[in-house]
Amino acid sequence: MNQAQKEAYLREYSILKNEGKPFFPYAVAKDGAMACIVMVVIIFLSLLFGAELGPKADPTTTTYVPRPDWYFFFLFEVLRVMRNVPKFTPMATIGVPTICMILLFLLPFYDRSPERRIERRPIALAAGITTIAAMAYLTYSGAHTGSPNSVELKPPANLSASQLQTWHAGANVVGESGCLACHVIGENGNNGPGPVLTHIANTVPAAQIASTLRNPTPPMPSFKDLPADKFNDLVYFLSTLQ
Repeated sequence: MNQAQKEAYLREYSILKNEGKPFFPYAVAKDGAMACIVMVVIIFLSLLFGAELGPKADPTTTTYVPRPDWYFFFLFEVLRVMRNVPKFTPMATIGVPTICMILLFLLPFYDRSPERRIERRPIALAAGITTIAAMAYLTYSGAHTGSPNSVELKPPANLSASQLQTWHAGANVVGESGCLACHVIGENGNNGPGPVLTHIANTVPAAQIASTLRNPTPPMPSFKDLPADKFNDLVYFLSTLQ
């Protein structure tokens, strides 16, 4: 901004300031009224839906799925996206949010435009829209993320009713047995230390799957002590992953 533009801006600002209204009581009254409206809305929603954020913790369960409060879903989704690369976990939990926050704090320093109208400030407008859109998308994705203790796959279309029942039973065994802690099946699970099982049936026959489950390579635990029906359901489910 050159000297002429600066002088024109200061003249315009001085005129508008003289024509304007003082901060107190006009702006204070507007801010107070808006704060009261927000409080009324929060109280109404609390009375209507309840103030509890989630179910109470059950110390006896072994299948509890920890989830953050809704206003942290965007951070939860960032961590979930980067979970398969352990060395990036500190960057996802600390680095990315901190860097984005610093960039927003520094916005007045690298956007030095004297314009007050947002449509004439492309850097500020782009930063605001990008931040809102990213947080909204990550919050939505984090809220709809499936449980790490369940498999979200569509069963094969050619299964009969009894086979479909066995398939779902085997998927439940996978979730209950902690298989997804070391394997990926579809969009669920962790990538390692075990191999991806999404298409395991293409390379490993059912008999070999059963043998591996009984006598696995460490650190994978053995499943030979599973009840026979659950073991068979598990083998059948894995043998359909093509």
